[in-house]
Amino acid sequence: MLVLLPPSEGKAPSVAGTPVALGTLSLPGLTAARRTVLDALVGLCRGDGERAAEVLGLSKGLRGEVDRNADLPEAGALPAGEVYTGVLFDNLGLAKLDAEAYARAERSLLVFSGLWGAVRIGDRIPPYRCSMGVKLPGPGALGAYWRAATDAVLPEVAEGLVLDLRSAAYAAAWKPAGEVAARTATVRVLHERVVDGVVRRSVVSHFNKATKGRLVRDLLNAGAEPAGPGELVDALAALGHRVEVAARGTARRPWQLDVVVAEVH
Repeated sequence: MLVLLPPSEGKAPSVAGTPVALGTLSLPGLTAARRTVLDALVGLCRGDGERAAEVLGLSKGLRGEVDRNADLPEAGALPAGEVYTGVLFDNLGLAKLDAEAYARAERSLLVFSGLWGAVRIGDRIPPYRCSMGVKLPGPGALGAYWRAATDAVLPEVAEGLVLDLRSAAYAAAWKPAGEVAARTATVRVLHERVVDGVVRRSVVSHFNKATKGRLVRDLLNAGAEPAGPGELVDALAALGHRVEVAARGTARRPWQLDVVVAEVH
């Protein structure tokens, strides 16, 4: 099972220590592309700070992120699972997993990134600020830039079920195709409630991240290894989640699953 996650906008505080070594990161086929984006980001942030903030879409309250990016080559690196914070990662609770569940997380989770392309949770990276929607001088639009690199690398590691929980911006960086698409599942979270005696459903936006984090946590804790989307539906149902198949996958599109929740939190 390979689980594709978005990163979080929020990151852990910068730390002192050994800086990132690009050659040690997972998916070595992305090393050259990572170096290009890192050099472009650092060069931008070491130049005109106002322009860098504009390119990165940073408000005045986040201008300190420009300075942090400028220091990335020397900044201390942490395991990616500790760098990413936010709703999805809070509910995933990597730090609370037992040793076996954490080992499964190291094997199966892949976090997409505007700066690194995609990393595993054990890869050591410094905290940074660079979303996939950024258009960097040099590489250009990062979603399109990373797609060219990931198309040559990710099909080799996408064995068995691919559970794609990325947001739209990060999904642009790699689109499963062919037989990989046919065993890929995406998830939509629906809030079901009764209004004036009528059952109504609405798509959950912000809090869908919490549900997705809990789904992954439950699969890891249970040691579930579904071989495909159909087995995933059964596994999640056994763990107490209500899952419906909205569309079955083909060589042109992934399966679409709806997770129905009665409460949003």
